[in-house]
Amino acid sequence: MSATYRVLPGAPLQKGATYKTPRQQVLASVTMDQPALSVMTDFSVVTAHTIQALDSIETARAEMIQRGVRMLLVADDQNQILGLITATDLTSERPMQIIQTQGIRHADVLVKDIMTPREKLEVICMDDLQSAKVGDVVATLQAQGRQHALVVERQADRSQILRGMFSASQIGRQLDMPIHTVPVARTFADIAQLSA
Repeated sequence: MSATYRVLPGAPLQKGATYKTPRQQVLASVTMDQPALSVMTDFSVVTAHTIQALDSIETARAEMIQRGVRMLLVADDQNQILGLITATDLTSERPMQIIQTQGIRHADVLVKDIMTPREKLEVICMDDLQSAKVGDVVATLQAQGRQHALVVERQADRSQILRGMFSASQIGRQLDMPIHTVPVARTFADIAQLSA
């Protein structure tokens, strides 16, 4: 017994047709007491922007400008996260330090040279956000001295998958107030770098 299926009607693609991209509805304004998830960029809805570790920092800058973002995930060919790079990293002293220590041109500085490696990244678990408020996220960003916080989901095998992120600048726009975060030194090397 075979089913009968109908042929669907076709039509020519119109000139000027574009395509849908994943879009998350970002609330124009929020309060500190609203659910934290209302200000999270959800990677199940919005594409996470990535770059390769061996790309130049100029490529990273161009990608950020083109995408309208201030952070890129650094991923390998298997989409495993190696770290992240921010607009702040690009304008910090780190590129100049690499140029001086390695004797290379600015165009030769690579993402891997100035990114924050995976080992130094802390994440928030989705389970901990279920009852969290926007104010909790702001307090966390300020306590950690970070502009971004990554959010992960735990899989059945206890592995992590990156689910989303929080951005201090985005939350500040939604709250209509600046969110000030000051880098926090966690090691002696961090203390030396912050005081330099």
